[in-house]
Amino acid sequence: MTADKGHSNTAFVGDEGINGKKPPQPKTIDPNMYSLEIQEKKPGLETDYDPHQHRHVEHPTTNNETLIHLLKGSLGTGILAMPNAFHHAGWTVGVVGTLLIGLLCTYCIHLLIKAEFELCKRKRVPSLNYPAVTQAAIMEGPEALKPLSNIIIHIVNVFLLIYQLGTCCVYVVFVSSNIKAIADYYTEADTDVRLYMLIILLPLILINWVRNLKFLAPFSTLANFITLVSFGIILYYIFREPISFDNREKVGSLSGFALFFGTVLFALEAIGVILPLENEMKTPKKFGGNFGVLNKAMILIVTLYVGMGFFGYLNYGAAIKGSITLNLPEEEILAQCVKGMLAFAIYITHGLACYVAIDITWNDYLKKSLGDSPRSVFYEYIARTVLVLITFLLAVAIPNLELFISLFGALCLSALGIAFPALIQTCTYWHQRQGTAKLWMVLKNSVIGVVAVLGLLIGTSTSMIEIIHTFGHDD
Repeated sequence: MTADKGHSNTAFVGDEGINGKKPPQPKTIDPNMYSLEIQEKKPGLETDYDPHQHRHVEHPTTNNETLIHLLKGSLGTGILAMPNAFHHAGWTVGVVGTLLIGLLCTYCIHLLIKAEFELCKRKRVPSLNYPAVTQAAIMEGPEALKPLSNIIIHIVNVFLLIYQLGTCCVYVVFVSSNIKAIADYYTEADTDVRLYMLIILLPLILINWVRNLKFLAPFSTLANFITLVSFGIILYYIFREPISFDNREKVGSLSGFALFFGTVLFALEAIGVILPLENEMKTPKKFGGNFGVLNKAMILIVTLYVGMGFFGYLNYGAAIKGSITLNLPEEEILAQCVKGMLAFAIYITHGLACYVAIDITWNDYLKKSLGDSPRSVFYEYIARTVLVLITFLLAVAIPNLELFISLFGALCLSALGIAFPALIQTCTYWHQRQGTAKLWMVLKNSVIGVVAVLGLLIGTSTSMIEIIHTFGHDD
C-alpha cells in the first residue's frame, strides 16, 4: 500500500484488499523538521513517548478481527496460481521454497513493524505509513543516504502504484479468462479472451467511479463469502481423485524457479496492509511477538498456500493452468459455478484494488495541481478512467495470468516486501547500534538485500522473456 495523511491506499494494498473502511488519518509530519524537532527536546526524552498510547482510532479492531483482515488481504487470485507455481519449481522445491519465502517475508514484516514503532517514538507521532517510515528511516541513517530522503517517498509510491495496477491487470485477465471458459463450453466456440475483456471494460470503469469506499464495503463482504465457498468447492475437486506422484517433477528448472519466486511473493505478500492494520488495533502490542497476530496469520497463510500448491499440482500435473479454476471439469455445473462466482468476486474487488492506485495518483500528485479547479471532480473521474484503461490495455496486450502474477510479484514485492524493510531497519538503528551488533545487522540486511535484488532482477527478466516469447508465439 508524505506522512500518514497519505494513503488510505496502503490499507488496501494486497492481493484482495482489506475492507471498505478508510483508516484514520494520523498527524502529518514534515520530515525536513525531524532534526530540529529532536534537537529541541532534552536527550532521551523521546523514549518516554509511547505511540500506541497516542493513537485515536474511532473503531479499533480486536486481535481476531485483525487476523481475519490479514487472511483476507493474502487469500485471493494468488492462491489459485500456486499449483502452477509448484509446476514450475517441482513439488519438493515448491514446498521448501514456499516455507522459506514465507519465513523471509514474515521476518521482514517484523523488521518493518519494529522500525515504525521506534521511528514514531523518536518523531513523537502516533503512526506512520509505509512511504513515511521509509523516508524517516533514511533521515536517521548514514549521511550518504540522506539526500535520497525527498525522493524515496516517490520511489515507494511508484512500486506501490505498479504493484496495484499489476494486481488490477491480474484481475482483468482472471475475470475474462473464467468467463471465457464458461462461455466457450456452452457456445462450443473458442472466442478470443480479449473480447471478454472488452465486454467487462465498461462495468470495470463504472465500479471504479465509486468515490466513497463505504459503498463498496457490502460488496467486499459478499466477495469474501463467495471466495470462501469457492475455495471449499475447489478443495473438493482436488481431493475427489486419488493423489498421485507419477510424472510429477520434484525439482524444476532454474527459470521455472524464478517464475515460482515471483508467483509466491505475489501470493504471500500483503506488505501494504501491515502498517494500517497494526495502526488500527485496540492492542497493537499483540500484533508482533512470537505468538502475535502476525505470526499466527502467516502460519495459516503459508500452510494454505503450500497445501493448495502441493495438492493442486499433484492432482493436475503439467496440465495445470494459470488459475486452478481453469482446470475444473467443464461438464459439471458446480465447477462452472465456481468459475462464475470467483469471476464475480474478483470483479467486485477490482474497485478496492484500483482505489489504491487512484489514491496515490490523484491525492498525492494530480490533486496538488488540479484540486482547486472547479472541475476537480471531473478531472478525478478522468484519472480513474485512465487508470482502468491502463490495466485493460496491459491485460489485452499480454493476456497471460501466470506470467502477470510472476512479473509483478518479482518486480514490486521483492522491493516492498524484502529489500525496503531491510534498508529501513539498517537506517533506523544506524547510530544506535555499535560494534558487533551493528556489523551483524549490516551483514544480515545486506544478504537480505542481495536476495531481494536477485529475485527482482532474475524474476522480472525471466517473466519478461516468457511474456515476449508467449507474445511472439501468439502473433
